[in-house]
Amino acid sequence: MNTNVSTGTIARTAALAVTLLNMILTAAGKNPLPFSDTDAYSAVSTAATAVTAVIAWWKNNSFTENAKKADKYMQELNNEESDF
Repeated sequence: MNTNVSTGTIARTAALAVTLLNMILTAAGKNPLPFSDTDAYSAVSTAATAVTAVIAWWKNNSFTENAKKADKYMQELNNEESDF
């Protein structure tokens, strides 16, 4: 058994479980979420903005000439490695 389950797999499985539970409770006439649609929209919008901000911040954003040269050099090194 492989014990190296990725974080993405765990997150997707948890999201699936929550959404399935929500659908079952909604079909049974229950209100599983103790907040309004507007609150849910705001929460999803905030989460999407936060995730986008973290991704944009985390990625290598090269502004200076030296940083751009270093990126080009790194790309050349990566291309050399893929030739083997």
